Amino acid sequence: MVANVLKRKIALRIKRKKRVRSKITGTQARPRVSIFKSNRTIYAQVINDTIASTICASDGHKLGLKANKADAVKLAADLAQKMKKANIEEAVFDRNGYLYHGVIASFADALRQNGIKL
Repeated sequence: MVANVLKRKIALRIKRKKRVRSKITGTQARPRVSIFKSNRTIYAQVINDTIASTICASDGHKLGLKANKADAVKLAADLAQKMKKANIEEAVFDRNGYLYHGVIASFADALRQNGIKL
């Protein structure tokens, strides 16, 4: 019973992810910031979809961060610093099928506060 609920939950997220990804792409001028959240930690990467490469990434597990709002702000600050080193000031935010609240919203707001235009 629990496994079926989990499968349905994951299937719905993938469905939302495909819907979002059909409308946004990352370019050299405005790359895509994609976030992934597990129960333990969060990961974020900046992607140029025209050449299918990752420009920079931040790993919450390597930084010792958990999947909560406070640590999402720290991860966003780390990613913003890496983006500025790569001369990226603007980006397109990919919420990766997650609802825009909680950890995802605080990550996006922290990126904006660190000077990245989303």
